[in-house]
Amino acid sequence: MEKILHNTTTRFGLIRHAQTDWNRKKKIQGQSDSALTADGERQASSWGQRLLQFPWDRILASDAGRTLTTAERINASLKIPLETDPRLREQDWGQWVGKTIPQIQTEASRVLDGQIRAGWGFCPPGGEDRRKVSARSQEALQEAAGRWPGENLLVVTHEGVIKSLVYYLCGRKFLPSEPPLLKSYRLHWLVFDRDRLQIEKVNALKLNPI
Repeated sequence: MEKILHNTTTRFGLIRHAQTDWNRKKKIQGQSDSALTADGERQASSWGQRLLQFPWDRILASDAGRTLTTAERINASLKIPLETDPRLREQDWGQWVGKTIPQIQTEASRVLDGQIRAGWGFCPPGGEDRRKVSARSQEALQEAAGRWPGENLLVVTHEGVIKSLVYYLCGRKFLPSEPPLLKSYRLHWLVFDRDRLQIEKVNALKLNPI
């Protein structure tokens, strides 16, 4: 991969943070936080070595603890500037933070079913909808492309943010009837070129060993 196609092309390599305690317990984190597990810490450190094959210029991370810790462990290998942007935080899950999906199905099955059918309008009680997540994360990347034109940025963020960006750019409706697209713990490439954010390749690199 060439570092720059021309001097205005900016590349974003998107990854999700490493495993956290709440991930292991299948609890919804949203904009709350939980620490990386020991496995998650090892994951993030190994990713740093895996990602050395690309010519990164800087890391751009969500300011959540789990993403920042992941980014810092990766950067022990990459040793490049690290910036944070709160617009790359996970979707706000409001009243459902700290719960599991089975808990919500038991407590509020009709509400959950209705939200799932809402596609881009999915909005947990007291939280934010997916359109807002997509808009703020696109804004963050577009602004980054303006600040660092022609650079390769590693973006350490959240599953909901990555889905919102990729699904918007490929025209998905965010409905359960659509086939799965993104695989777990992969690197995905987006490009900002000619004032437009585009998908270059999803599931481009498996981060965890086989």
